[in-house]
Amino acid sequence: MNDVKSWNEAINRVLEPTIIKTKNILDNYKYLYDIADKLRKAKEEVIKNLGYYIDKTMKSVEMVGGTSYLARDSEEARKIIGELVGTNKKIVMGKSMVAYEVGIRQYLINMGNEVWETDLGEFLIQLADEYPSHIIAPAIHMTKERAAQLLKEKIDPNIDESRSPEDLVKSVRKFLRAKFLNADIGISGANAVAADTGAVLMIENEGNIRMTSVLPPTHIVITGIEKIVPTLEYGFYEVMVQSAFGSLYPPTYVNLTAGPSSTADIEHNRVRPAQGPKEFHLILVDNGRSKAARDPVLWEALLCIRCGRCYFHCPIYKTIGPSWGIPPYNGPTGVMWNAVIRGLNNKNVGETAMLCVHAGGCKESCPMKINIPEVIHYIKTLYLRSL
Repeated sequence: MNDVKSWNEAINRVLEPTIIKTKNILDNYKYLYDIADKLRKAKEEVIKNLGYYIDKTMKSVEMVGGTSYLARDSEEARKIIGELVGTNKKIVMGKSMVAYEVGIRQYLINMGNEVWETDLGEFLIQLADEYPSHIIAPAIHMTKERAAQLLKEKIDPNIDESRSPEDLVKSVRKFLRAKFLNADIGISGANAVAADTGAVLMIENEGNIRMTSVLPPTHIVITGIEKIVPTLEYGFYEVMVQSAFGSLYPPTYVNLTAGPSSTADIEHNRVRPAQGPKEFHLILVDNGRSKAARDPVLWEALLCIRCGRCYFHCPIYKTIGPSWGIPPYNGPTGVMWNAVIRGLNNKNVGETAMLCVHAGGCKESCPMKINIPEVIHYIKTLYLRSL
């Protein structure tokens, strides 16, 4: 993963096409800039009043027949999800950086469960036993040839390096279909959680999150408290902005889940469950976010919608690669996120921040207009004063 030649080859195949693609999207759909500005103001409102919005969100989830939890830290999040899942279960997971952050997958495997990532990038990462190299493109460091070799070793001996990406995706589709159909529990993240309705919004392109959130009898969502937005309207804003600045607009799917499945086809009386999941659980994770929200500089990190655009405009990430950071968070936004979840006094966080050269591309490319260089400068200053 850290091989320089391999990294350069992989990133050079992706970097320029992605930057051009995102620019074209933003040129063609100029309303996205206005939506991004509105979203920033709404997220500022939530960050300034986190306690109020957490309480409101949890009550809204209960109103639509779900169950909500607030985990103060990683250990508490693992304990909650461990009690919900139990042992000897088959579990499919949609992409979730927060699940990585608190160590959910390995924790559930250690409890005796069968757990499969279903996002293709995350699936490759799981097979390779590596960490994500980008916040929305976790296997960006893998060339097609390496992905083919990995799939040949792990799931299909008939695959060879000459296979097209379409053939590789077909092989994974065949393997994962059986996992979806036999899963007891689906676990996903969330792009936004609407405080007024308890609705969770998730964007994707593969269809794996749709199946993860609908086919198993239990759906568990785990996400950070900073994903709360005041209303469902802003939830849609967030998925639109995230997908556009993440270079895939419109997204193939926008999934909205508000409680367990339901029907009102008999006397228009809404009852639960229907054909989808019987249970819906939302786990909101704090893990340093409330403390960061009170910090005069670090609070701005919580505005991040994790589109990953800043990575492609950062010379340090391009040069060093995914090893610039502390897993699972890397890149310029990863410096901020590690300060949020590990603390501003963490030595490793400070050392990571020192590698930033303040080129400023991250700030210019950020849809939330987060002053990332200033936040990193702040982390550097605290680190140097501690020496």
